[in-house]
Amino acid sequence: MKMFLISDNVDTLTGMRLAGIEGTVVHELNEVRAALESALQRKDTAIILITEKLAGLIPDYIRHIKLNVRYPLIVEIPDRHGTNRPKDSITGYIKESIGLKI
Repeated sequence: MKMFLISDNVDTLTGMRLAGIEGTVVHELNEVRAALESALQRKDTAIILITEKLAGLIPDYIRHIKLNVRYPLIVEIPDRHGTNRPKDSITGYIKESIGLKI
């Protein structure tokens, strides 16, 4: 099974290609949705990687896919500029989930 990247910049795609991951570069809202729909149709793709910036353009659609489509897995990744998540996002999830502060 393969991974597929949907990115908003060529540098991220180039880095992933060095690791053997195919992908596409898109910028506009309609391009993001079309690229994601196309990637979902690929039978050999197990994981779709999408940059956080692009995922932020279609959060409801991604949430719908994550909740209703069993396969492939969609993973939001930071791009070369870093992440949009707060610095302590993992510890925040743990605290919210089980009530422990780490």
